[in-house]
Amino acid sequence: MKQKFSLQYLAQLKDLLDVFPHERFEEIAHALLSAYHDERQVFIMGNGGSGATASHFVCDINKGSCLELEKRFRVICLNDNMPSILAYANDLSYDRIFVEPLKNFLRAGDVVIGISGSGNSENVLLAVSYAKEMGALTIGLSGFDGGRLAQIVDIPLVAAVSDMQKVEDVHMIVVHMLMQYLCSALNPS
Repeated sequence: MKQKFSLQYLAQLKDLLDVFPHERFEEIAHALLSAYHDERQVFIMGNGGSGATASHFVCDINKGSCLELEKRFRVICLNDNMPSILAYANDLSYDRIFVEPLKNFLRAGDVVIGISGSGNSENVLLAVSYAKEMGALTIGLSGFDGGRLAQIVDIPLVAAVSDMQKVEDVHMIVVHMLMQYLCSALNPS
């Protein structure tokens, strides 16, 4: 008898989580905690489902991890301002929709997080390259073989599976784990 689809899907996801890159997660968590303590900005970006993850990430960090604290995180999602995105895409190029706003706000020591399932989204790569040139710490969440993103960031976290939905599942798990890690670190009880 054929195994139910849900059982197959979850078994494959479990296998992926069994090889989760815990050291990379810890590096990202420490980088975000340092950004908080040093009052650095964090910029997050992605396209499509990765853009939705970036938006969710910002919500969870800005609200979820420090709501009761006087000092807050300073996290901005670069894919949440549609008028600016459309202006840059129309007047320059879609490849420049993330790098151009970074030119307005990025400072050395800030953190830039690119999320790209394939690791090859040109607009994410251009923004990350610019961030590195400007002295920012760069983090990449990708999947498959990591793509070019995993090769150029300071801290890559790769969901090593050739299935976009499972890549996005892992990225969302990372977001929720980071939110809880930061909440615990900043709100010890």
